[in-house]
Amino acid sequence: MEKIAAILFNGAIVRSGETNGGKGDSKMGKITWIGTGVMGSSMARHLAAKGHAVTLYNRSPQKAEALARETGMKAAASIAEAVSGSEFIFLMVGYPKDVEESFYAPGGILDSASPGAYVVDMSTSAPSLAVRLHEDGGRRGLKVLDAPVSGGDSGARNATLAIMAGGDEEDFKAVLPLFEAMGKSITYLGPAGFGQHAKAANQIAVAGATAAYTEALAYAAKVGLDPHKMLGAIGGGAAGSWQLANMAPRALKGDFAPGFFIKHFIKDMKIIDGEMRERGIELPMVRTVLGLYEEMAALGLEDDGTQALIKLYSRKDR
Repeated sequence: MEKIAAILFNGAIVRSGETNGGKGDSKMGKITWIGTGVMGSSMARHLAAKGHAVTLYNRSPQKAEALARETGMKAAASIAEAVSGSEFIFLMVGYPKDVEESFYAPGGILDSASPGAYVVDMSTSAPSLAVRLHEDGGRRGLKVLDAPVSGGDSGARNATLAIMAGGDEEDFKAVLPLFEAMGKSITYLGPAGFGQHAKAANQIAVAGATAAYTEALAYAAKVGLDPHKMLGAIGGGAAGSWQLANMAPRALKGDFAPGFFIKHFIKDMKIIDGEMRERGIELPMVRTVLGLYEEMAALGLEDDGTQALIKLYSRKDR
């Protein structure tokens, strides 16, 4: 079904779902992708697969260059080079400080992006920073959205991410066809910062579900239950969750590859804790789970995936 959102690309209106002369997706303007890590590389691939011209930039240039060689995308040596003439600029980086540097460093996005460009931060970052980027970008003629995602590495690979957007609604509608190349659940939440607030709520729920399935596995191990049968028994009932269905089996197999890094989850929970402290509210579960993951980071496990929490419960001295 033809989508109703329309965008002006290179002087022509192209609707999501339409093709150019019936020949498939046309190259609809230049896109810059900043951040080619675990998730960003897959997300950029989906845009390129739709026929868009994508230029990559990564602070570690070898990552962008390797992806460019594999896919035919272009790798740039600097943000200034990457964003030059781009109509859409996406970021998927690790920490708020990385987002801030990408925007404010000399030669960064605010210095180098063309007025009228859409700039979409898909990193998980601080809501207050999203508001500031929207305001400062607007003064330079840029249309800035915060649009963090949920779904991990598998969601990025399969283009099934949940995308939560904040900013001006007309800008969201303009970028929507590109979001649809990367995700399935795409929601406009409200003004700048509201995408990040929604992602914070998402991470609160994920923290609880992750700790819960980990403790269920620890309990099963202690009482002699077959953990695989246990997961099958409870997964279809009230205990069922995406985390239980997808991440608990990975933990059981000893697959601790990072669909989402522990170090990034710690960052997210600290953002949440800071937001609540400013409002005089305490979230005891978040603080408890944050403490568990900080313990793991102290053990040198911060580059594992979040499902590696089971390692902490398996320690003999715990």
